[in-house]
Amino acid sequence: MIGFDYWPRIASLLAQTDPGVNVDIGTTNGLLGGAIGAFLSTLVVGAILVAVAPEFTERMMGDVLEDPVGTFAYGIISLLAFGLVILLLAITIIGILLAVPLIVVAYLVWAIGGAIAYLAIADRLVGRNDGWLKPLLVAACLSGALAVTGIGGLLAVCIGATGFGAILRTFF
Repeated sequence: MIGFDYWPRIASLLAQTDPGVNVDIGTTNGLLGGAIGAFLSTLVVGAILVAVAPEFTERMMGDVLEDPVGTFAYGIISLLAFGLVILLLAITIIGILLAVPLIVVAYLVWAIGGAIAYLAIADRLVGRNDGWLKPLLVAACLSGALAVTGIGGLLAVCIGATGFGAILRTFF
């Protein structure tokens, strides 16, 4: 006959309060780290764009503001295509050698496109009468603030896809 005397011992082992593994997972560390990373990446990439290629930056900002739906659609479709190509390349052993540089290039274009899209929004909000400092700070603050919330993260992906699409549409 099956006895039921081992179930309390199993339940006590499964429900132990200190299993000996100390993993501290907090939502504030991840959220604040993501917000700080988004703020700094937008600020640094935007400052480099403004310093190195101001004409290109202004032209891409104009494309984002002129046709946001078209650049967004182009960006989302391109992002899905990049993901599919990277997945297909990663399936093969030889293709991994091509997938890794493609991931790096796609990430760099995404960072540049996101910074341009945030700069375009910030330019609409505060203007550039005093130079690029205010739009850069507002763009970085927008990026960091959107990274904190869940809905803001979805909106940040849409904004990044718009900038991504503007850049890729220019080069293709």
